[in-house]
Amino acid sequence: MLKDQKKAYQYGLCAVALWSTVATAFKISLAYFEPVQLLLVAAFTSTLTLGAIVAKQGKLALLLSYLKARPFYYLALGVLNPFLYYLLLFKAYDLLPAQQAQTLNYTWAITLSLLAVPFLGQKLRRRDGVAIVLGYFGALVIATRGDVLGLQFDSPLGVTLALVSTLIWASYWILNTRNQGDPIVSLLIGFIISLPFIIAATWLLSDFAMTAWQGWAGAIYVGLFEMGFGFVLWLMALRHATNTAPISNLIFISPFASLVLLNLLIGETIHPATPIGLGLIVAALLIQQLKYGKRYRKSTEPQA
Repeated sequence: MLKDQKKAYQYGLCAVALWSTVATAFKISLAYFEPVQLLLVAAFTSTLTLGAIVAKQGKLALLLSYLKARPFYYLALGVLNPFLYYLLLFKAYDLLPAQQAQTLNYTWAITLSLLAVPFLGQKLRRRDGVAIVLGYFGALVIATRGDVLGLQFDSPLGVTLALVSTLIWASYWILNTRNQGDPIVSLLIGFIISLPFIIAATWLLSDFAMTAWQGWAGAIYVGLFEMGFGFVLWLMALRHATNTAPISNLIFISPFASLVLLNLLIGETIHPATPIGLGLIVAALLIQQLKYGKRYRKSTEPQA
């Protein structure tokens, strides 16, 4: 694929624009569907979407070969994402204001840096420690609506689920570092494997009586743009990029844009503590990305 930084920015901005809308879509859908029902419809939609993309690319034959080669690996991927991750995330959104659930979930990259120590053998740098403290303090500011000393939460269970979802998402990406296959094909396999688990969970935790068209519309939207096209667009952005760092930084636009949409589209009042806490989390993530030293910069430059 030819490198084109301008095209990379276009793909990246499109992905960010889609992801900025999904917190609003979650809340609208959860007004009509249970979390597991939302997951069921969204996962089916995403599976069909990813399947169509893989078929268009002529890679359907890879599904069986990948699965035969590493069945338990793909089983683990599918259980983590979308099954467990989105089940907990949607429940957190159901229990919390969207602004809290979204920004708490945004700490997953900080969780990833912690898990990378035992599982990938990486060392925590001094700036990682600063980022961890700053990021989780920002999460605490958001979860307590600024009353950090009082430690009063809107929903302790919702906060717990949002933070546990970051643990699952970080675990998924650590496991994904061992994946040498096509990322879209691998994602599709994970979704296919997850469907029986999601169906069983729907039967156990809720029911299949999903009649509200608003819930269907929101769930299909989530499946198309959060789980489907958003990922593909982001992947295309990274593949076209001559320098991935500025493309990766585009993701920081998403949570702030999402807060504006939550206020405009569903009338959720943004608490003053939310942008403050989000600012602390974003600052923590930026600190993690700081590059020191000429040798380090040179080692990260794209190779011809």
